[in-house]
Amino acid sequence: MRRFLMPLIMLAAGCSDASAAEAKLLPAPDRDLPPSQGTQTAVLAGGCFWGVEAVFEHVKGVRTVESGYAGGDSKSANYGAVSSERTGHAEAVRVVFDPRQVSYGTLLRLFFSVAHDPTQLNRQGPDVGPSYRSAIFPQNAEQKAVAAAYIAQLGKSGAFNRKIVTRLESGPFYRAESYHQDFMRRNPTHPYIVAHDRPKILALKRAAPALFRS
Repeated sequence: MRRFLMPLIMLAAGCSDASAAEAKLLPAPDRDLPPSQGTQTAVLAGGCFWGVEAVFEHVKGVRTVESGYAGGDSKSANYGAVSSERTGHAEAVRVVFDPRQVSYGTLLRLFFSVAHDPTQLNRQGPDVGPSYRSAIFPQNAEQKAVAAAYIAQLGKSGAFNRKIVTRLESGPFYRAESYHQDFMRRNPTHPYIVAHDRPKILALKRAAPALFRS
């Protein structure tokens, strides 16, 4: 099911401002990467990339965020093909960040806390299909170890009432079409944005004010 075809009655079933007000940060990762010189990159998939992109654009220490596709090949890395749910791609974001300002573990903490629901299998809210799966694409062995440890930590702590289904995957990231980039900033009144993504920004601001930037 694709968001462009969704009737407004279904859009109204998304996250509410009330749920955003109740947002809380999950425990910090017990394991993280140390600060280092230069920038680093994280690739994360958590449903529709519009909202995930917007969340990380509001995080201090993040330099750039791009929407795109990960987990499939280059030939089918386009919205029309990915919409078929047969290409193996996940809608994902590539986050370039300064590890001296925000750590990889902190980005994962926000990813699990406010960017998406890691207990929904092959969907997020009204969007259904494997392209909306919850996945992390570690860029090196160190990131993979931190991500695996954090998933295990959250599972053991009982942070969620259901099993975490987030997968650790590999594969290149392909930038999505230009009209998907900065979608929330350019389309703040789009019905999908209002129903499903604006509450994520409110949740980030309320749950992690020290990390939030306008």
